[in-house]
Amino acid sequence: MAITASMVKELREKTGAGMMDCKKALTETNGDMDKAVDFLREKGIASAAKKADRVAAEGLAHIKTSGNQAVIVEINAETDFVAKNENFITLVDTVAAHLLNSKPASVEEALVQPFDGDADTLENYINNQIAKIGEKISLRRFALVERNENQAFGAYLHMGGRIGVLTLLDGTQDEELAKDIAMHVAAINPKYVSRDQVSQDEVNHEREILKQQALNEGKPEKIVEKMVEGRLGKYFEDICLNDQAFVKDSDHKVGKYLASKGASVVLFHRYEVGEGIEKREENFAEEVMSQIKK
Repeated sequence: MAITASMVKELREKTGAGMMDCKKALTETNGDMDKAVDFLREKGIASAAKKADRVAAEGLAHIKTSGNQAVIVEINAETDFVAKNENFITLVDTVAAHLLNSKPASVEEALVQPFDGDADTLENYINNQIAKIGEKISLRRFALVERNENQAFGAYLHMGGRIGVLTLLDGTQDEELAKDIAMHVAAINPKYVSRDQVSQDEVNHEREILKQQALNEGKPEKIVEKMVEGRLGKYFEDICLNDQAFVKDSDHKVGKYLASKGASVVLFHRYEVGEGIEKREENFAEEVMSQIKK
């Protein structure tokens, strides 16, 4: 398979590895991007924590609570200027309130639901605002959460809504504690609450990567398995909230810190605006030249 420059560029963005290393990895794996990432990690060249997705879309994450109900939502726009626009901010809050009241099961269902005011559906309301604001606006995702009497919501918005985190703690009504955990999630970005949420396939895949790393480092096979288990523990610390050192008290793991207060994490939702959406690349030199030639 022919290895193209765009493939090499994509792999560099996924792993942070050098151009020649990326080209070699793609050649060795016949252009399979996932296998190429594994190849580089096994060689110790790529970092597992390197973000693969390029954050590009603008907009806001927002959280709204009412009694025992809460919602976290992400709404996208085309530019960060619009994200700071009062009309857009009002739209985001209005949509969040609608979701909290109507409790749709999906974005598709939400858009066709009846909407109060001069628009008959939520989708038409958003379209009306597009006409006023002048940019494409889209409801990307949301999550509805319900708590009981011995649970607490934690809500945290970073940079005015660039990152939003909603947590639900059990065994406590302390909203400040729940907010502290939300702040931790915003900063550290775990994937799971606990180890038991990590699929066995993912664990086995990571174990194989770590084994190849150790062997490629020249470690004796008789100690490789022990090394792998040790490194696997570090992997869980990277991805599991309960295993992470608490940002406000690094002497304690999050899980044990909460347990000392009789609490535990039920779930969290972390929305980083635009994560996973590919940005349209701009060549400003070409754009300027095209204007000059007109």
